[in-house]
Amino acid sequence: MINLREVEETNAMIEKENLDVRTITMGLSLLDCIDSNLDKLCQNIHDKIYRSAKDLVKTGNEISKDFGIPVVNKRISVTPIALIGASACKTTSDFVKIAKTLDAVAKEVGVNFLGGYSALVSKGMTPSDELLIRSIPEALTETDVLCSSVNLGSTKTGIDMDAVRLMGTIIKETAELSEKKGVLNGDSKLVVFCNAPDDNPFMAGAFHGVTEGDVVLNVGVSGPGVVKKALESVRGTDFETLSETIKKTAFKVTRVGQLVAKEASKRLGYPFGIVDLSLAPTPAIGDSVADILCEMGLEYAGAPGTTAALAMLNDQVKKGGLMASSYVGGLSGAFIPVSEDQGMIHAAEVGALTLEKLEAMTCVCSVGLDMIAIPGDTSDTTIAGIIADEMALGMINQKTTACRLIPCPGKKVGDKVEFGGLLGYAPVMPVNRFSCAAFVNRGGRIPAPVHSFKN
Repeated sequence: MINLREVEETNAMIEKENLDVRTITMGLSLLDCIDSNLDKLCQNIHDKIYRSAKDLVKTGNEISKDFGIPVVNKRISVTPIALIGASACKTTSDFVKIAKTLDAVAKEVGVNFLGGYSALVSKGMTPSDELLIRSIPEALTETDVLCSSVNLGSTKTGIDMDAVRLMGTIIKETAELSEKKGVLNGDSKLVVFCNAPDDNPFMAGAFHGVTEGDVVLNVGVSGPGVVKKALESVRGTDFETLSETIKKTAFKVTRVGQLVAKEASKRLGYPFGIVDLSLAPTPAIGDSVADILCEMGLEYAGAPGTTAALAMLNDQVKKGGLMASSYVGGLSGAFIPVSEDQGMIHAAEVGALTLEKLEAMTCVCSVGLDMIAIPGDTSDTTIAGIIADEMALGMINQKTTACRLIPCPGKKVGDKVEFGGLLGYAPVMPVNRFSCAAFVNRGGRIPAPVHSFKN
């Protein structure tokens, strides 16, 4: 039973500490839409998404009103489009037509993002995978709410370095094409993964895995401000007290997500999938993961001790959340996107936070190099090298890692780049200028690590 004290605590979290349900994401299988005729395929995709998701936004808003819990985003994830378009798409333009269909129906049902313009290439690329990847620059600059992701490696298969090298070029081309067309930098909606989860509700990396059911509802909760407020009451105490406080707070936050997920499932008539426990910041003051790290005792995020503090935060959030919901999944940790977190922005501006420190923090957090603005003249081989480093961390440590790197044409280190809305703004960060071209151009695959053999 939920008692009156819990209700009062939850109300305070919502009103004063930025607690919200960050997203209800409907995962949709498009496998039954496959057709060798491109026009028919696009029509099938439109009809399936519209039929399934037409009431998603309305229901999310009604739950928010009825329970007094902000449900900030309503989103859709679909089966990786490289699979769905394989029989119909013979050119990159064919895939772009699917991208425009997805964007149009997403706007029609009113969601703010649709993810799944994706390819899973951890061991190699099919012709369809490669066509989709090469279509990404045009697809993301011709659409508004479409998000794209590519899984480049896994602990079981190793890292596909041909795909890593190609993505270095694609990220660079997407930035340049965005600048040429005068649109939002498409790289803000593009992420590359190692060990990508099938049930991630957060963008830009959400897609509906082929092991999932036909339709499922996943919920992402978020409460960096709630955790920070709780830690203010235990300043100067030992690590055990700190850990317990984070764990108990995460439990309460997850209970809210579980409530919304169950209610959405009941009203929409689709099964509840998972609650993602990730602490997802926004540019708003008081909604920052970096501020939690500072409350734990760091002058700035990036100071010595940051990786240890983040490791402890992530672990306790998971321990608390797992006790509050039977179905925890997705990424479930702390996000550290530079442009979407006011504290991270400030730390980068004063020089406390570097690309190399963020890479180290990746070892213990959910994502890693997220929403990182880099100089526009950064080479595609350097981008590929940074991606390869991130993929290696995920592969060896048996965890999800990701990169969302944003080259900014015409910008240099120290310049600020505005992305707008939840994407915020970021200072352009310096990148190591020494070459890795001979390494990333070798081609082939980095083998899976020895501890991947479990059979």
